[in-house]
Order: sequence, then C-alpha cells, then structure tokens
Amino acid sequence: MYDDTTTRTVVIAGASGFIGADLVRRFRALGTEVRTIGRSGRVTWGDTDAIAEALDGVDLLVNLAGRSVDCRYNRRNADAIFSSRVDTTEELGRALALCRRNGGTPPGVWINASTGTIYRHATDRPQTEHDGDLGTGFSVSVARAWEQALSDADVPGIRKVALRLSIVLGPGSVMTPLVMLARTRLGGPMGPGTQKFSWIHLDDVFRAIVFIAGTSSLNGPVNAAAPDVVTNAELMAALRTRLRIPVGLPTPVWLLELGGRIIRTEAELVLKSRWVAPRKLVDAGFTFDHPTLGPALDDILTPDRVAAVEPSRAD
Repeated sequence: MYDDTTTRTVVIAGASGFIGADLVRRFRALGTEVRTIGRSGRVTWGDTDAIAEALDGVDLLVNLAGRSVDCRYNRRNADAIFSSRVDTTEELGRALALCRRNGGTPPGVWINASTGTIYRHATDRPQTEHDGDLGTGFSVSVARAWEQALSDADVPGIRKVALRLSIVLGPGSVMTPLVMLARTRLGGPMGPGTQKFSWIHLDDVFRAIVFIAGTSSLNGPVNAAAPDVVTNAELMAALRTRLRIPVGLPTPVWLLELGGRIIRTEAELVLKSRWVAPRKLVDAGFTFDHPTLGPALDDILTPDRVAAVEPSRAD
C-alpha cells in the first residue's frame, strides 16, 4: 500500500478539472509535492521539454486531461474530445521517453484516465477487465484510441494503468444537474429507467489511485466503480429520498433527446447502461469507503456540502 505519510512527488495532468483539483488538494494535504501540467501555468501542453523536466524525479504521474463530454457531439466538439485525450497522452509518452534520454528519472507508475463507457450497453451482466465486451459508437472509439495511445507509449520500466472511471459522484459535477432535476420534480426514471448506473465516490477515486500506485501487480485496464451498481430509476429515487422530494416525473426518451438539443448535451450520457465491476481492485485487496449508493449520497448531500451541488434558488 502506498505510504501516505511519506512525502513524495506527483505530477497531475489535467489538474484544473473536477477530479484533478480534488487530487491536488488531497495530495498536498499529505505533504506531497504536486507538479501540474495543463493549458496554463508553468508547464503547458505543447512544451514537451518542460513536461519532460517536470517528470524528472517524480514517483507518480496521473493524467486526467480531457475535454468534458457534456456537450453535443458535433464535429468541432468531437475533435476536441478526441484530441484532448489522445494527443495529451501521446505527448506524455514522448516526454517520459525524453526525460530518460536526458538522463532524468521518470516516474515508475503512470495512471492514465480512461472511462467505463468503453464497455457495451450492458443489462445482462457486469463488465470486468477480464471478460467485458467493448462497445461501439463515438464514445467507445474515443476510449479505445485513448487507451491505445497509452499502450503505444514506448516507456520501458514504467507501469501503465488505464483507469476506467465510472461516473464520479461528489459535490458539484454531475450532482448539480441531478439535484436540479429533482428540485423541479423531473427526477423520475430517465428513459426506461432500467439502464445500469455505475458510479464511484470522489473520495474513493483518490483512494484507488493511491492504492494502484502502491500495488505493483496492477497494470493495464483497471475499473474504478463502486460494487453497488444501481439502475437509473433507483438512483433517482435515492436522490429524491435524500432531498425529501416525494414526486419525480419520468422523462421519456424523446424528451431526453429534445432536451439534449436544447441544453447542448447528449441523451446517451443517461441512456447508456453502464454496468462496470471493479474486479481487479477488489481482487488486489482494495476496499471502498463508499461501497453503496445511499450512504454515498448521504455524505455528498450533508448540509455543509449541499450548496455545492444545488442550483441557487430564490426561496
């Protein structure tokens, strides 16, 4: 297990995002030196020499770079989603190789974000790293190219992990629109409501990254998802219960697709059945602080956190 009492050095790429900012805060709270790579700051994308220098002497590299998928998949957005993941991963591979050629010491572990969306629409059985079926479509194509860029990086001696993240729950992010829907009494089942919803608490994302960094047997694809997979209908019911909202009108598929056009997002984000099982993590001995949805929502929706996930209201 990673010794979190020892000061170490970590590079986080994509540190300004929802997960990245949380990792920076948590690592620094442990006394860990954190270096960041992003679109702004001292080390930026496109400056491979500076990235290679930042990677010298580092214990761990975590790459979370990637444009949000909460948008319409038109040509411009699709290109940005693809390049922000694949191009940055390729550049990190080049920078790691350059670091070594220059006589530096690159990190021994590279954890690169991926997504549980890489699996097919699954309602029949959970998808594990060993027997999961990869899906089709734009999102899957991006995920496969993302992981291929990691696999193709010529960096001998560096343990590489593709972290297949499920939906991350925490203050803000996806919780904000879900709470808004519930508050407006539209928090019922979306589409059929039977589609599986794989999720992971933000706390456990950090803990999983720490665990992976210290577990040499973990490499390749690793699913990051809580063991308690629920349906969309169960998710919305659990949320309404905690917000004390008794009624949640269902949203049919046609209305989701229409609404997606209006608010510039894709209905696929809520209609795809994601049933992701954390087989590798569990088999390696990882335990979740938030294994079940209800208590996880209780933690996120505590009074001191609820302002971060609720839209502002005039009442």
